[in-house]
Amino acid sequence: MTEQQRTALVTGAGRGIGAEIARRLASDGFNIAAIDLDQAGLEALTAELTAAGHRAIGIVADISDETAVEAAVASTADELGPPLVVVNNAGIIRDNMLFKMTVSDWDLVMNVHLRGSFLVARAAQKHMVEAKWGRIVNLSSTSALGNRGQANYSAAKAGLQGFTKTLALELGPFGVTANAIAPGFIETEMTASTAERTGITFADFTAKAAAAIPVRRTGKPVDIANAVSFFASENAGFVSGQVLYVAGGPKA
Repeated sequence: MTEQQRTALVTGAGRGIGAEIARRLASDGFNIAAIDLDQAGLEALTAELTAAGHRAIGIVADISDETAVEAAVASTADELGPPLVVVNNAGIIRDNMLFKMTVSDWDLVMNVHLRGSFLVARAAQKHMVEAKWGRIVNLSSTSALGNRGQANYSAAKAGLQGFTKTLALELGPFGVTANAIAPGFIETEMTASTAERTGITFADFTAKAAAAIPVRRTGKPVDIANAVSFFASENAGFVSGQVLYVAGGPKA
């Protein structure tokens, strides 16, 4: 089976990093199943990819819902072929200091990042095991190292690293690799909303962030898409259980 015949499933693909990952994997020759709750975003992305000659479908689904995930993976397999690449990118933030963080904000972040990644990986792995080839890429974050006001997000992103390493151990014998990417500061709607919430312009926000990054710039969604492209490729077959910090400088 060639990469041109393979299908990649990307969660949180309606915008930002997820959409850019979908574009890059499509250009690499993969069919694309894009999952998100943002129907308008999915329609725009799939129209763009289809117009460029790629096979792509959009599936509106809540990845924290077991039934919805099973149905989404089944639809992907039926319409495009078995999803042999999974990119667990979907994420949300509900930032607050610990003493002000609500249980619902904790649970919501855990459900999207951890439960969602578990459900998608579990549903897709059977196709990978059957094919004796697969790639799972989980999106962690530099926040996994700790970040003030993000107890829920940091815990979820750290959890994804342990999840990734365990998948690498369990699925490796079946030709499946599992790796994580931990982005640093990436210019997205999410970081723009953080700037707005803190009361400064996005330009000032990114300039301040860039000054603290060794390469003296903030990241773009394409920087993450490039890393995903490598992990999803044949060339990464001997790389598994790793956490790659894409942050413009060294991290733990």
